[in-house]
Amino acid sequence: MYQYTDFDRQFIHQRAAQYRDQLERNLSGELKEDEFRPLRLQNGWYVQRYAPMLRVAVPYGELASHQLRVLAQIARDFDQPSAAVYQHASESQAEFGTSHLPVGYGHFSTRQNVQFNWIPLEKSADVMDLLATVDLHGIQTSGNCIRNITSDALAGIAPDELIDPRPYAEIMRQWSTLHPEFAFLPRKFKIAINGAAEDRAAVSWHDVGLHLRRDALGQVGFKVLVGGGMGRTPMIASTLREFLPWNQILNYLEAVVRVYNRFGRRDNLYKARIKILVKAEGQRFVDEVEAEYQDILAHDGAAHAIPQAELDRVAAHFQPPVNLFSAAAEDQAYAAELSPKDAADYQRWLLQNVRAHKNPALRAVTLSFKRLGHAPGDATADQLDAAADLADRFSAGEARVTHEQNLLLPWVAEHDLPALWHAARRLGVAKANIGLLTDMITCPGGDLCALANARSLPLAQAVTERFQDLDELFDIGPVDLHISGCMNSCGHHHTGHIGILGVDKDGREWYQISLGGSDGSHLSGAAVPGKVIGPSFAASEVTDVVEALIDSYRVYRKAGETFIDCVRRVGADPFKLAANAVRHETRDGGRVLHVHLATADAATD
Repeated sequence: MYQYTDFDRQFIHQRAAQYRDQLERNLSGELKEDEFRPLRLQNGWYVQRYAPMLRVAVPYGELASHQLRVLAQIARDFDQPSAAVYQHASESQAEFGTSHLPVGYGHFSTRQNVQFNWIPLEKSADVMDLLATVDLHGIQTSGNCIRNITSDALAGIAPDELIDPRPYAEIMRQWSTLHPEFAFLPRKFKIAINGAAEDRAAVSWHDVGLHLRRDALGQVGFKVLVGGGMGRTPMIASTLREFLPWNQILNYLEAVVRVYNRFGRRDNLYKARIKILVKAEGQRFVDEVEAEYQDILAHDGAAHAIPQAELDRVAAHFQPPVNLFSAAAEDQAYAAELSPKDAADYQRWLLQNVRAHKNPALRAVTLSFKRLGHAPGDATADQLDAAADLADRFSAGEARVTHEQNLLLPWVAEHDLPALWHAARRLGVAKANIGLLTDMITCPGGDLCALANARSLPLAQAVTERFQDLDELFDIGPVDLHISGCMNSCGHHHTGHIGILGVDKDGREWYQISLGGSDGSHLSGAAVPGKVIGPSFAASEVTDVVEALIDSYRVYRKAGETFIDCVRRVGADPFKLAANAVRHETRDGGRVLHVHLATADAATD
């Protein structure tokens, strides 16, 4: 992991002090809300439906165990609304059918960050100070700026990796942090970088997507894609450069963002993303970027070309850990003591939750935070503390937040797997469902988000409850189910094999179902948005629709054929017929959660 320097630490402590001053002036009335809003947003503080939400930056997903423990402390001591706020929220959501709103937890997001939903704003500066003690912050996790740079959760350890993307991601993070020219872009800006043969970072869906590669001479460079994004107009990024020398990446990114900053739409929130500019301008956009890039090289590019010494300095932080701790000797007996049922569960866990490693003696293990009774990606304070203990005991003190909203241990010794499985099972995060139907991506939806048209979490819980049988899940095989509560697409419904989108229709909660989406992984194929299969469904019908789609797959599949491959071979019509067959005669979708965009923080994840 990258270790902060004295300069880095001084920087984030000064930023925390600056935010405290801004907060105090806002609370006293000296700094008006419209002046304070962009300042708190670029420090990671939203105002959501009932309370502020903090998004903590976790660069390319890496967390040390001591950082996890501070996140647990924040969940325990600060993610606690006042009695009046919680009563109002509970009573309001009860009208929509939500029976309980949990507090005191962290939430793993699809951008490898950690979020908290209930921290009172008057305590936000205290939280910033606490985060700074362990080299964490919320800088640029919100606002119209360059957001957290994401990567593959298996970066540096995947057997199919060509080049470790983390040193390049770290250099880009340092370059983009508080970049004075890009603090107020037309809209938020997201970058993803992949260094493996398989794209596990969904790079085609980002404002800028970067594939590390080598040319015919073995030189390292980037394939540069620009203009991807989800939202109400899903678009796949276009290739601007097939190969850009690695040391020029900051110059080229500067050119891309400058052109966007100059020509991006600021008059229309829905047309402000770079994807709209790329689509509208076509070759002219490419020409403008190239012209800007050449101008940078001719006039001020030398200072921004990355020196080999700087890459070497940063890369030195990403060497494999020297001391890999092992579980206690008595724990090794677990493997021999398993009952037949436990042995079967353990083998399934090995198959679904354990991945191969560059080091043949090691494994990467995913802890599943998709379980009954909890929202996908949620971790209580005690679970965060326990995950830190697991990281210390089994993974050299490191864990990683995944794009799929789970937690991964990257440095597990193969002989420690039985002991880790027992420990994870006691914690409730050893379910062997990684990559299966219940390992779904879900946004917070209308229970917490002020922008949502409909709730997401009750649907996720209903589907999880319906598909609890592991035998059934294994028979179904890999399925990406993604749920969004609105067109902002924080649940990435466009990329789901089955996508669910909450919509506002007739003053009630309704849900569009789409089929055939892809994030760009080997399983899913080339990145493509799913296609809506018909009119919206009521909330009470959605779980039946998912079951009907799965049952149709079982009817039409060939031996060994995955859900997504079956959908593409057979076509959507049989699945659409099955989904329509479960529509209820009485259409009584739940109430919709109305919001006016002018009153909400629209810079969503």
